[in-house]
Amino acid sequence: MMEADVFGELLELHPQKAAFWPKHKILMVADLHLGKINHFRKAGIAVPTRANDKNIEVLVDLFWKTKPERVLFLGDLFHSHYNPEWEVFGEVVKHFESISFELVLGNHDIMSERQYERKGIRFYDELQIGPFLFTHHPVEKELTDLYNLAGHIHPGVRLVGKGKQQLRLPCFYFGKSSGLLPAFGMFTGLASIKSQKDDKIFVVAENKIHLITDNY
Repeated sequence: MMEADVFGELLELHPQKAAFWPKHKILMVADLHLGKINHFRKAGIAVPTRANDKNIEVLVDLFWKTKPERVLFLGDLFHSHYNPEWEVFGEVVKHFESISFELVLGNHDIMSERQYERKGIRFYDELQIGPFLFTHHPVEKELTDLYNLAGHIHPGVRLVGKGKQQLRLPCFYFGKSSGLLPAFGMFTGLASIKSQKDDKIFVVAENKIHLITDNY
């Protein structure tokens, strides 16, 4: 875990690719894409079902570790239309009844509102808490009084070693007025980002967080 000052607020960045805001006891997770593995398998793509369990196990481990009062998903909680994986997630929500589960709707959150309601999940198009404006897609215009935290992009960086070997890794990205959380789910892919001067990039590698000081 590594702490980061984001717009004057202290966030804890976890190598499980989630962020915790201790001041409000909020755990932030982007792009979990539950059900994506089942979606792939229906399309004939051989993806191990074990990956479904792994996503849930890592998420539950974070609940025990951070003890949040609220869990905020920054979009794409569920990848596709209803499938049995949604019921598995529902059992997790039911077990942690003291936690408020909330979702900022993403482009893959296409199930009916009734499905979220029956699991007790609150949902929004966007949500403001303190100085942060939470969205799924990054806000296009630059904000002044608020800081935008979003998902959707699945941010990553390409690192080049001395022997010219290359490695792409997921990252947390924090710019002047907006930031991106890495995709939490497996098999989500990465999109390389370019940073500007004074931006902060925290790379996730080998279950650790590393601050990258150079621009990419």
